[in-house]
Amino acid sequence: MLDETERRHIGKYGRLRKRYLKEHRPVFYTNLLVTGKLFQHLVEIEHVCEERMDLLTRRMARQEGVTEALKAADQMEWIRRMNSIQSRAEEIVLSELIYS
Repeated sequence: MLDETERRHIGKYGRLRKRYLKEHRPVFYTNLLVTGKLFQHLVEIEHVCEERMDLLTRRMARQEGVTEALKAADQMEWIRRMNSIQSRAEEIVLSELIYS
């Protein structure tokens, strides 16, 4: 039986990590599942990924000059750049934290 705490929501990154472990690291996945540490691991991964995404997005935006002034002057350009930044940041997070 799962504890009541294990019914909480696992986000996108937690679900991706779970699927990766299940498909590519079945022994590790089974070990976490049997010891009851899988949910804790997925919550931790979710939290770390969200923090890393936020940090990378802010740093990249600052380095590339994507500011509130640009947002006020040209919203579509700001959106295009931010989407690009978020995509690149997510690629980094996925390779560093999910698929490793």
